[in-house]
Amino acid sequence: MGMVRACMPVPLPALPAAAHSTGAAEKKPSRGGLRVLVLGGTGRVGWSTATALSKLRPDLRILIGGRNREKGKSLASKLGKRSEFVQVDIHDPSMLEAALYGADLVVHAAGPFQREDKCTVLEAAISTKTPYIDVCDDADYSWRAKGFHEQAKASGVPAIITAGICPGVSNVMAAELVHAARREKASEPERLRFFYYIAGSGGVGPTTLASSFLLLGEDVIVYNKGKERKLKPYSGSLNIDFGKGVGKKDVYLLNLPEVKSTFKILSVPTVSARFGSDPFFWNWGMHTFATFLPTESLRDKNKVLKLVELVDPIVRTIDVIAGECVAMRVVLEHSNGQNSVGLFTHEKLSVSVGYAVAAFILTIIEGNTQPGVWFPEEPEGIASEARNLLLKRATQGATNFVMNK
Repeated sequence: MGMVRACMPVPLPALPAAAHSTGAAEKKPSRGGLRVLVLGGTGRVGWSTATALSKLRPDLRILIGGRNREKGKSLASKLGKRSEFVQVDIHDPSMLEAALYGADLVVHAAGPFQREDKCTVLEAAISTKTPYIDVCDDADYSWRAKGFHEQAKASGVPAIITAGICPGVSNVMAAELVHAARREKASEPERLRFFYYIAGSGGVGPTTLASSFLLLGEDVIVYNKGKERKLKPYSGSLNIDFGKGVGKKDVYLLNLPEVKSTFKILSVPTVSARFGSDPFFWNWGMHTFATFLPTESLRDKNKVLKLVELVDPIVRTIDVIAGECVAMRVVLEHSNGQNSVGLFTHEKLSVSVGYAVAAFILTIIEGNTQPGVWFPEEPEGIASEARNLLLKRATQGATNFVMNK
């Protein structure tokens, strides 16, 4: 599938003195380094983020935010003396604001985001003038968050939403492909397709499993020649080649936020996203749930969480056999008939998602994000000249990373 670009660690620039010109300067000055609060820090995505960030920037103080004090303190101790546990419930406004006043940046990794009708953490971040990042993977929630753009801008708060790996890094890959195509001026981007593969559950825990089931209760939004279409979840199967180490896998339509955001922001008229897993009966099970379970049940968060409790032990057993590889293929089709492709593969999703989120965190810390609420592909969220560095950080440990193939 072409040359593999090694993603070696790169020297990180020092924090700029004006890192808090965003509005967070009204807080009490931090002692001993900038403080990054990871909400959901005792979960797998949050813990992965904290671990990766501590390796990329050992000078930062990392606050593990969560409800389980015993587990939180144990995890914080593993990161060393510059980390501590902060007990916080994101549904308790006073507790949440108190925690944010003690932080210089907050990462919202306390999903699932599906069926959440309020952007509680983002609102608190704006109120306390705290730069914000979330790992949202829900289309409705992401656009609800985008609705706070003007408030964040007025408060001087930079915020990046859907800043995980897929969505997140995949959005940045798409933006780079579109930018390269338009720079050549030989043709115009016509169709953008996101393809994702995760072995088993990816080893990222019951929260992500719940997100997957909740997505089965949503119509899939795609765009075809500028027109929005609604399709059935986990339909439209395609067999896609994910390149070296993964090969061809079946993938299915899901309602993911990067479809709408890239359609609107990158102005590509046809956009869709598909996801698949291994072993084959996992895809069969997802398709069966989407087809036969009542839609009302799949949209009921409490029922889905109970379902996750039942199947989680089975999933964990399967994960031991299937592994937790993650692969992405982002394809941009041009008006002249040519295609450009971005490929990414990592053996462990639970590790790679941490580096992805950490890369977005450093983008804000280094002053590359303007005040406001931004999707990853927006240049105001991640300056165009900062994208390459973000991708280098986010793809550390990747077994395959190729852009503009």
